[in-house]
Amino acid sequence: MYVLGVNAFHPDASAALLKDGKLIVAIEEERLNRIKHSAGFPTLAVRYCLKKAGIPLKDVDYIGLTNDVKANFHRKVWFVLSHFSPFAWRKFTRQYMKARLSKMLSLKETLAESCGVDSRIIKAGVYRVEHHRAHASSSFFVSGFDKAAILTLDGAGDFLTGIMALGKGTKINILKRLTWPHSVGILYSGVTQYLGFPRAGDEGKVMGLASYGKPIYLDKFRKIIRIERGAFKLNLDYFLHHRPEVVDRWGTPSSAVGDYSYELSDKFHDLFGPPRKPQEELTQRHNDIACSLQAVLEEVVYSLLNYLHRLTHTQNLCLAGGTFLNCVLNGKIPQKTPFKNVYVQPGAGDAGTSIGDCFYVYHQILNQPRQDAMHNAYVGTEYDNREIEEVLKHYQLSYEFGQIEKKAARLLADGKILGWFQGRMEFGPRALGNRSILADPRKEEMKDILNKKVKHREPFRPFAPSVLEEHAGEYFDDTRPSPFMLTACNVLPEKIKVVPAITHVDGTGRVQTVDKISNPRYRLLIEEFFKLTGIPLILNTSFNTKGEPMVCSPEDAVKTFLGTHMDALVLGDYLVEKPSQ
Repeated sequence: MYVLGVNAFHPDASAALLKDGKLIVAIEEERLNRIKHSAGFPTLAVRYCLKKAGIPLKDVDYIGLTNDVKANFHRKVWFVLSHFSPFAWRKFTRQYMKARLSKMLSLKETLAESCGVDSRIIKAGVYRVEHHRAHASSSFFVSGFDKAAILTLDGAGDFLTGIMALGKGTKINILKRLTWPHSVGILYSGVTQYLGFPRAGDEGKVMGLASYGKPIYLDKFRKIIRIERGAFKLNLDYFLHHRPEVVDRWGTPSSAVGDYSYELSDKFHDLFGPPRKPQEELTQRHNDIACSLQAVLEEVVYSLLNYLHRLTHTQNLCLAGGTFLNCVLNGKIPQKTPFKNVYVQPGAGDAGTSIGDCFYVYHQILNQPRQDAMHNAYVGTEYDNREIEEVLKHYQLSYEFGQIEKKAARLLADGKILGWFQGRMEFGPRALGNRSILADPRKEEMKDILNKKVKHREPFRPFAPSVLEEHAGEYFDDTRPSPFMLTACNVLPEKIKVVPAITHVDGTGRVQTVDKISNPRYRLLIEEFFKLTGIPLILNTSFNTKGEPMVCSPEDAVKTFLGTHMDALVLGDYLVEKPSQ
């Protein structure tokens, strides 16, 4: 049985495919069309899923689509009738019902067109999955927990901004809905844009910036978002996203890029001062606003989680939604709440809903039994040595061939910056050792070199450590497995000077633990580095440069390698070195 999941007409469009309950492939459209946070329909992602499975579209048995236009419809109608003028109501009806609904209702035709076939051959049953149900399913059904509390939080989807739920076996029961326009995601995104970071996905920059500030504006943020019992409320006087004059944004985002704009009102500017323009200097005021935003986010989320625990009485927790890409927030959950076992979806943002669609249909609707947990995120594209060699020859690059882990480890130990391209691509925004840029964590200056000469990004942004799982406790205060690099923990004080390049200004690191099973080649590289240096970890960051998605193909990798100050590139069994720079 094949189940295809599709996140379409929404930022981070993606596709995923199950075979008899096992996830065999999942990929974001941006990786293939090279447009970051691509929206529209994931044509290339769907094609790749089918190619990887070796099946035509007609062999798909069921299709799950993120978005249920009927979900929470009475809430939408009530909100529009109570807030909009008759003119704005008619405008909403024309745009939302025509643009959004028509595209969603023609899924089979769109699918057929994307695959170049007649829509009449598609016999699959189609199920529309409410946005936050898809998020919840993407986490719980692959967590390995038979029973778990579930919290999802993001900007918005299907008129909800989050849900609390309880997962048991093959069923997820929603306990509480958090409704639009009250959204921690919109608050965080709005302030991100206020601080001069306008693109979708820039929220991670603010998380990094927050470590340079103090929460001196926390009381002001508490005026903007109020914690309630099991909920929260925005003071909407500080926002514009809910007002009739922005009704245009209720339609479908650009087919190219899923950027949204959540402007804050003049009242917000009166409280915090004028917004920063993207090229303006960052000041301590901006650092302190970012820190205060992070602090209020944590207060709200931990309050929700403590309430959820009282509802569910379980120590297992599953998280999804873009809010939980915030690894600083995630890292404190066991200290701030009663939950001890936490699973965060590696594609926690909207891309992950395509995985959730598949599992929702397979388990919740079809009542099929659970399969293995998702222990790693290596479910994307892969290329063999023949394909790699063709690219190297096309670019007339000299190379070594063979077992390259020892040579690569020596290059790292000598201070070289290494592009590392192996196996199947990671799903989600974190590079986990298959599409990574690697460096020596012992050299403090490596942070500035990478940010300035390779990544071309802001100097305040940190880098992550990939550590041999059994050695994590020697360097960090949290020894729990962290295979998806979605939690931050403290670097032990005596180790900060040993590995300064992966230590953020606040003394934390966004850790990826590497076990003995999930990624043997990446682990072998770290082991070889350990033998040479006595350090069981390396610096890891995503293989891309500013404004680009993570590299997907060998050609993407070669172009990025040649266009930056990387010293060497490993693709499969091939090693390419540049002349000394």
